[in-house]
Amino acid sequence: MTSMQRARRAGLAVVAAAVIGGSGVAVGAAAATPSPAATSVQAAASAPPAVDGGARASYADVVRQVLPSVVLISTTEGLGSGVVLDKAGNIVTNAHVVGQATSFKVQVSGDPAPRTATLVGSYPPDDLAVIRVDDATGLKPAMFGDSATARAGDVVLAVGNPLGLSGSVTSGIISATGRVVAEPATAGTPGATLPDAIQTSAPINPGNSGGALVTTAAEVIGIPTLTAGGSAGGAQVQGIGFAIPSNLVRDIAQQIITSGSVTNSHRAAIGAQVGAVTGQDGNPAGTGIVTVTSGGPADRAGLRPGDIIRTAAGTPTPDPQALAGVLAAAHPGDQLTLSVERGGQERTVKLTLGELPAS
Repeated sequence: MTSMQRARRAGLAVVAAAVIGGSGVAVGAAAATPSPAATSVQAAASAPPAVDGGARASYADVVRQVLPSVVLISTTEGLGSGVVLDKAGNIVTNAHVVGQATSFKVQVSGDPAPRTATLVGSYPPDDLAVIRVDDATGLKPAMFGDSATARAGDVVLAVGNPLGLSGSVTSGIISATGRVVAEPATAGTPGATLPDAIQTSAPINPGNSGGALVTTAAEVIGIPTLTAGGSAGGAQVQGIGFAIPSNLVRDIAQQIITSGSVTNSHRAAIGAQVGAVTGQDGNPAGTGIVTVTSGGPADRAGLRPGDIIRTAAGTPTPDPQALAGVLAAAHPGDQLTLSVERGGQERTVKLTLGELPAS
């Protein structure tokens, strides 16, 4: 979190081609002063039908199971949420929630006294981080489900601390799976393009970041991270939020806990640093190669600094974010065809993708 007032929003559908799937923007810190430890739950006034098709009047039993595993995280910059991973005191949250901080205050449901915590590790490319509380007494680890089984139409609850309102709950459904979404860079936090995100209609507000997206079986299947902002066709965009799938969360978090860093990113890369190219009219004109990693995919394919990537896998790449969306939908070892401009001449380049370096 880098600003007490921001909510890290931007226009929807920055990169909306079928290969990319969607676009969104990160929800950042909450500006409100944290409320006392959760003593009440704010739930939807009317509950949607349960996944099994039967009418369900209340999800209070689900909330009672999940709430003790969702904590309020505060830094000097603002507020966010986190999910308890284990009894050793490890808590997973978003990288943009921790920002540049290395020490934190953590408030656990039912305990009015904040606990101190320190950073274990952060991995901005997946917008994930792990912190560890000094006193793990009474912490209840969350139950994590298999995000690969998530289906559009499944009922979900978003549990977190929006605007510092501890223990708040919103409800909705899974709108889609397998989305690739992008969040912009802000002061203190780099941008990230997230693969395989879960799209949900459950409202996600500033401060929900790092909390829990749970099923009606009280299993965490995602970490709410992004919300669509701006407007579409003149109407305000609502009910479009995104969560990092639980299977990825557990993988990255375990790597951080084990070694303090991410040793296997599972992410594709071209082996080059890129930047935005602006045309004479001031509009984005392509993604330019700034430097090439010696011996990497771009180097082996003959790319060099000054080349401008116009398309990747047939998708226009007017800016680096568009290229990042294509790469997030690919895997190391995949073949990628680029349309490249060099010295005013267009050429086609094929390369084999490498792996995004670990932290």
